Amino acid sequence: MTPTITAFEASPDRGRGLARDTRIRWALEEVGQPYEVRLLSFAAMKEPAHLALHPFGQIPTYEEDGLVLFESGAIILHIAENHAGLLPEDAHARARAIAWMFAALNTVEPPIVEREATGYAERDKSWYEARLPLLDARIHTRLGELAARLGDASWLDGPFSAGDLMMVSVLQRLKSSPLLDKHPALKSYVARAEARPAFQRAFAAQLAVFEGRKEG
Repeated sequence: MTPTITAFEASPDRGRGLARDTRIRWALEEVGQPYEVRLLSFAAMKEPAHLALHPFGQIPTYEEDGLVLFESGAIILHIAENHAGLLPEDAHARARAIAWMFAALNTVEPPIVEREATGYAERDKSWYEARLPLLDARIHTRLGELAARLGDASWLDGPFSAGDLMMVSVLQRLKSSPLLDKHPALKSYVARAEARPAFQRAFAAQLAVFEGRKEG
């Protein structure tokens, strides 16, 4: 059965591929699984039909053969566990790849998202200028630790895995800021991942939605 995912009808990232449906598209492209996309308006995301799929009224969701999932990490783990190509066959290597998925979402992403939210919600506050360097320092600490672990390797632990896919998806949120520039190994890491044909297909698919809506 062909899975269906949900995505923004009008993405707030303006086609840059930062919305979390891009992660799901990428994973599906990596494993060669065709999929369908149901586009949602912001209003539709808060309606009962979608809240039955995602209790927090967000995207993406994943539906396949009676299974409904939300949260991008859970969806990608499901895809990786049910298709070859995103998790190693060796049990220990498989467990480490999954650990990197959790690290991306629980350790690296939170300070990045917090900085984004601060820029949106606190820019006019008196404490904003003093708070920003503190947030940047937290991010640089995490990036430095990640860069040290990556070293001169192409990927985090052996061949490309779901752990790399998730980590790169998180790091991409920094591409419009100078924060990643101080960590050239990570910039190269992101560029390698973005050069993968599966990512290129996923990015093109989500960009087509934005461009189609813009023209319409």
